Amino acid sequence: MGITAISPVGQVTPTADIQLNPKERGERSALVQAVQTLNQAQSFGPNSEVTFSLDRTTHKPVLQIVDRQTNEVISQLPPEHVLRMALKLSRAG
Repeated sequence: MGITAISPVGQVTPTADIQLNPKERGERSALVQAVQTLNQAQSFGPNSEVTFSLDRTTHKPVLQIVDRQTNEVISQLPPEHVLRMALKLSRAG
């Protein structure tokens, strides 16, 4: 299972095979705007930024706090193990 590459702040990595309905499109747009606001305010410190991407397998949004200098992922929501569990459950049903 992979997460799409980290996008520049506030941008979503395009995924051609995902069709969003208007509600989903609005929710994702609001999320991107919130990420931009957090980064402009340096809410996680001057050396960290929040990134938004889509998990390639589950197509769920993933937020990460990343060190700007090293690109190291400091924290991720949902955590990787939760994404793996969601994938297993979706395949079982």
